[in-house]
Amino acid sequence: MTSAAPRSSWSAHWPEKEQGSPRRQPLTRERIVEAALRIVDTEGMDALSMRRVGQELDTGAASLYAHVGNKEELIELVLDLAYSEVELERPDPADWQDQIKRLMRRSRDVLLGHRDLAKAAVVANVPMTPHAMDIAEAMLGILRAGGLDEQTAAYGVDLLGLYTTATTFEVSTRGGGNSQEYTDRVRQYFATIPVDRYPMITSMAAALTRNVGDERFEFGLDILVAGLARQAGPAA
Repeated sequence: MTSAAPRSSWSAHWPEKEQGSPRRQPLTRERIVEAALRIVDTEGMDALSMRRVGQELDTGAASLYAHVGNKEELIELVLDLAYSEVELERPDPADWQDQIKRLMRRSRDVLLGHRDLAKAAVVANVPMTPHAMDIAEAMLGILRAGGLDEQTAAYGVDLLGLYTTATTFEVSTRGGGNSQEYTDRVRQYFATIPVDRYPMITSMAAALTRNVGDERFEFGLDILVAGLARQAGPAA
């Protein structure tokens, strides 16, 4: 995981106490974040702003700042709310390789289920929100149960996380998983490039542009987990 200074305080990521009159639903951080995620789901990340969330909640953008410091913090919280949907398992030394693959698939599926939210995941640093940390904790537990030493497990969490978010971002920017149109454009382009200069690319165009379900993602995941497994010693 890349290191970076926390962008907001630890307490900012945990539920706050509700305030206001019981006769009216109070404006809380939870309501703000839920509204923001609805906007991402229906309109995409580019539509998300403090002003737009204020409109969604029938209030002014200024009133949101009593609960959320800025848009950057809001995006962190929206991403964390999505991560709360990821199902976690207790580490099983006998099944650790399949467990870590399932966890990566679930993380990917959750991100893909929220339009282009993967844009936020790609630029995230060390997990510092509760549900993101829950996932990191689960990943570390699984890798350590598989016999990886502490440093290898730490690097493994970073590598697997980067791979999953990067590939998810790629898919989400190509129409929510339906990338056939993009693939066709690439194939058409490869058909126009000079064969004498690019003999390998032109001869392997079909393989380079193969687009069959999750095949490419699963291939990379298998390679990464197999590589980590070769580093494993006796189960921790």
